[in-house]
Amino acid sequence: MTKFFNPEGVTPPVAAYTHAALVPAGAELLFISGQLGIKPDGDLGDGIEEQAEWAYRNIAAILASEGLSPADLVKMQMFLTDRAYRAPAGEARQKVFGDAKPTSTLLIVAGLAAPEFLIEVEGIAARPA
Repeated sequence: MTKFFNPEGVTPPVAAYTHAALVPAGAELLFISGQLGIKPDGDLGDGIEEQAEWAYRNIAAILASEGLSPADLVKMQMFLTDRAYRAPAGEARQKVFGDAKPTSTLLIVAGLAAPEFLIEVEGIAARPA
């Protein structure tokens, strides 16, 4: 089982993440490409709240397709096009992922693949051997 931890001597996390994850030998890794706030019908969510929720739901659906859950995520990387989107993106993450706190990086970027995209999320999950 993956060991998530926040070592002594490092400032506690300032959001819903863990500083480190140690994946055991022999675990299978699932790499998840950047997911946008696009619904299964192909429509883009309206605004950051809906786009963020669908980006996380897409990650959750990919995990579920392999019998995994958000608790199996060991690393996430989130890209936002505006710092003001941080709170609604965090609320959507909590709504979809609950208490899962993988290692995480948040980047504020000038833009994504198209100007209407406000958030993109990628991840790595581990399935113990």
